[in-house]
Amino acid sequence: MSDANGTHGAKGSSNGGNGPNNGVNGSNGVNPEKDLSASNLPGQRGQGGEEVRVQRGMFGANNGGDTSGYGGLVRSVRLPGAASRPYGGWFDEVADELEGALEEQGLLPDNAIEKTVVDRDELTFHIEREHLPRVARTLRDDPALRFELCTGVSAVHYPNDKGRELHAVYHLRSITHNRLIRLEVSAPDADPHIPSLVSVYPTNDWHERETYDFFGIVFDGHPALTRIMMPDDWQGHPQRKDYPLGGIPVEYKGAQIPAPDQRRSYS
Repeated sequence: MSDANGTHGAKGSSNGGNGPNNGVNGSNGVNPEKDLSASNLPGQRGQGGEEVRVQRGMFGANNGGDTSGYGGLVRSVRLPGAASRPYGGWFDEVADELEGALEEQGLLPDNAIEKTVVDRDELTFHIEREHLPRVARTLRDDPALRFELCTGVSAVHYPNDKGRELHAVYHLRSITHNRLIRLEVSAPDADPHIPSLVSVYPTNDWHERETYDFFGIVFDGHPALTRIMMPDDWQGHPQRKDYPLGGIPVEYKGAQIPAPDQRRSYS
């Protein structure tokens, strides 16, 4: 619940746009109130974060077939780490309101929010999967937050991110306040279950079905979780990184089409 001004008690410092914006006019619609003074710099990506894999070469060729000249390239692939306050502008306001609203419901914010990331002028809350519906309902219903619209959910597969290989990503839009944030939830390959948000955001119905179809995330509580693009008896989930990219047969009900390299020879 909110007080008469529609705000909860702030847990962290927030300038909320009280200072000059140093030329940031908000034309990109991301964070128009951000104060870039020395005392209020948002969290930066930097060289920190969490390493999920080391990429060798430019295009992933590992059999000597890389003729690009980048075969010796070695690059660390990292996810951005947690940001520290102040996040900048309305990011602090949203974080304070969400944490205060969860506390009023008897839920410790640290138990629901794994980390808060500010990266490339975007705000992402990483949510523990069992608390996702409550957090989403709070973001939707609280007067000071009012993220009325979820524009969909998709997923990312990080095979080397052990214990949380599957990441579901939700984009939430506040029409009332003209703000955009993200929620991110992870699940392991061995237990790919995440609560459905169809009861909170009905427009997620087909988005969750597509994400299930392509990534294999099981959205518990979905009213009709079935494949939406691939045939019902298709084996595997085509957008996972460990899914074969070529030389595989195409499987349909009662029929099997040979793999491309076995269909016809033109030489």
